[in-house]
Amino acid sequence: MFVRQSMHRAGAAALSHLLNQGPPESPAIPCSCGHMALYKELRSKPVLTVVGPVAYQRPYYVCSQCHHAPNPTDAALGVERQEFSPGVRRMMAVVGSDSAFEAAREQLELLAGLTVSTKSVERQAEQIGAEIMRLEQAETQRGLQLDLPIPLGPPIPVIYVEIDGTGVPVVRKETQGRIGKVEGQPAHTREVKLGCVFTSVGVDQENRPIRDEASTYTGAMEVAEEFARRIYSVAYQRGWARAASKVVLGDGAVWIWNLATEQFPGAILIVDFYHASEHLHKLSRLLFPGEEAARRAWTTSAADLLDKGEIEMLVAVVRSLVSERPELAGKLNTEAEYFERNAAKMRYPAFRAKGLFVGSGVIEAGCKTVIGSRLKQSGMFKAPTGSSLFAVAVSAVSSRTSGSRLTLPPERHF
Repeated sequence: MFVRQSMHRAGAAALSHLLNQGPPESPAIPCSCGHMALYKELRSKPVLTVVGPVAYQRPYYVCSQCHHAPNPTDAALGVERQEFSPGVRRMMAVVGSDSAFEAAREQLELLAGLTVSTKSVERQAEQIGAEIMRLEQAETQRGLQLDLPIPLGPPIPVIYVEIDGTGVPVVRKETQGRIGKVEGQPAHTREVKLGCVFTSVGVDQENRPIRDEASTYTGAMEVAEEFARRIYSVAYQRGWARAASKVVLGDGAVWIWNLATEQFPGAILIVDFYHASEHLHKLSRLLFPGEEAARRAWTTSAADLLDKGEIEMLVAVVRSLVSERPELAGKLNTEAEYFERNAAKMRYPAFRAKGLFVGSGVIEAGCKTVIGSRLKQSGMFKAPTGSSLFAVAVSAVSSRTSGSRLTLPPERHF
């Protein structure tokens, strides 16, 4: 640790020397008000950088008309009206999106040797998250205007889009006017939608699909219509147009399939096999409470029909139980309609024969990593700023899975 601290001090001294400037060649520079700002003196600028505190000299100008003090050096380095360098702000955004702010502050001190306040971590994470959201919205708007660049590259055998949504607790004002899940009760959560796009490189010796390591995630707390444009933009950038086979995977939520039909016409639609299986397990627990052997036998038989893609027979089995269990008629009919509605998306033997994934484990992992860690920790209730932190977390996960560094503005690293 002593060696590390010594190297940081040496690096900070070298960086200060590198950034130092002398008097300018021109005594005045243009001001935003249209007049000229006059050079006054050299002034020191303290900044916390990735190697520790740094102070450098740069020209100081003042406009005689509006009294604004423009500083082109600070602007070029990305530290105008900032006490943290872009590299440190990047660190603060990543750790602030991944854990509680106090824990993030402790991580920065322990791992990077940087001392910052808890509030600074929160503020920087929110600011960079807001900038990421702005850039994403601009890219989505380009897609609406058909202004996206044509994706070039080699043909893609199979490309997948996986979509999921989950509710997260929010502050009360975020649910005003929203209907809750329980009739007559107000909503306590808002749904966060998450999407993932990845490609497949083929199958192994047992005809099981192999996923590329690079997965791109996108997500937000927004309505389905807005999210549809978001996920389409990401899929297009990943090469959707040049893929031989196109697949959309999700659970049985109606909004997902409405989105898929509208944004990805012609794609193969697959209901996550494990999500469908969970419906059977829940149903068996209702049918045979306290009867473990009967529950297991029924679940095994029903799951076998699901695995074979014999959905019509499975629906018939569920509907046949209505007369036997009238007290469960409503729930049985709901489950029967679920399988009936998604029958074409549950032909699992045919999908497997084509070497396609039938499970949405990639998006489930993303929900656990991003939504679970950032938005659903114990005691958390999200305010609107939670969305900006979520944007940073999604960007960070995409970077880790793709092997690239986290792309956070501005693009400077000291």
